Amino acid sequence: MPHLDAHAPHATAVPQATAPARPAGRVAARRDPFLDNAKYLAIVLVAAGHAWEPLREGSRPITALYMLVYAFHMPLFAVISGYLSRGFRATPRDITRLLTAVAVPYVVFETAYTLFTRWSSEDPDRPITLLDPLYLTWYLAALFIWRLSTPIWRSLRWPLPVALVIAATATLSPSIGNDLDLQRVAQFLPYFVLGLCLKPHHFHHLTTRPEPRLLAAPLFACALLLAYWAVPHLNYAWFFHNTSATALSAPAWYGPLMTLTTFGCSTALTAAFLAHVPRHRTWFTPLGTGTLYGYLLHGFIAQTAEHGDWYAAAWLRGPIGELTVTLIAAATVTVLCAPAVGRACRGSSERAVGWAVHR
Repeated sequence: MPHLDAHAPHATAVPQATAPARPAGRVAARRDPFLDNAKYLAIVLVAAGHAWEPLREGSRPITALYMLVYAFHMPLFAVISGYLSRGFRATPRDITRLLTAVAVPYVVFETAYTLFTRWSSEDPDRPITLLDPLYLTWYLAALFIWRLSTPIWRSLRWPLPVALVIAATATLSPSIGNDLDLQRVAQFLPYFVLGLCLKPHHFHHLTTRPEPRLLAAPLFACALLLAYWAVPHLNYAWFFHNTSATALSAPAWYGPLMTLTTFGCSTALTAAFLAHVPRHRTWFTPLGTGTLYGYLLHGFIAQTAEHGDWYAAAWLRGPIGELTVTLIAAATVTVLCAPAVGRACRGSSERAVGWAVHR
């Protein structure tokens, strides 16, 4: 999921989206390597999580790791995306950048994933529609809606409690359909709003004070042990935030309770993760600028692997195989996050929307 006002002008969120425009004449500040580092490391977790999906059956350790990662990686993206949206004022230039960075990639990749799904015969009759996000594209639909609503959240006195009420209410509403994946939009909303509420000093304290770093490792260790215990006892689909409580075969009142529980858990793990992200420039810092297209492109490979015969070898079900799959996933998404890939894709988006808007 930079400093959009007083911060560095990060053009992208995690997975990545163009930041609001700077006022005319304002001198561009340097990108903050901390957020680029966080975005790259987080996108590696996404790729690993998708690579583990076919290995979950019969493997309690992999399922526990999967549950742990899903407990915080998308909340982390939403938090950083919210932080990057702090300067969004819905000006014409802001809207143009939102169209270029979010709307156009959504249209392109929603169409591409639909055609890919038809070709792979998973759903040969699926129509091309922009109202029912397929696979990874839900995040772009959510980000578009969240960012457009930013001025509203910035004007509220207590935005985070309001967002939590909306998320909790969504879990009580099985009638919310697939249109724009509004269940996820609503249930992940508190993390985006939390990002809007954060200031630069919050990240500074996380990475410079000793307490967060000292607590982070024990927290993750305890969370992993808890996840291992919870594999046969808890439906990890609660962390997907994509359906109502009754759809998960739980009483309706579980929904608001799990909203607060998962929010606390995910926020703590997000903070622990960020506490160990390097603040200085590293070899992978430039890769943080390309996380949107690393996110979107790796999905084609992950889907091909899962529905093909890539996991047929028995040795992949052991520790060496699982480690190999994880490393391949990390290497693949690293290549796809290369700055050259991001520049090419962003350039295409800018040309696609350039003819239709005022500059």
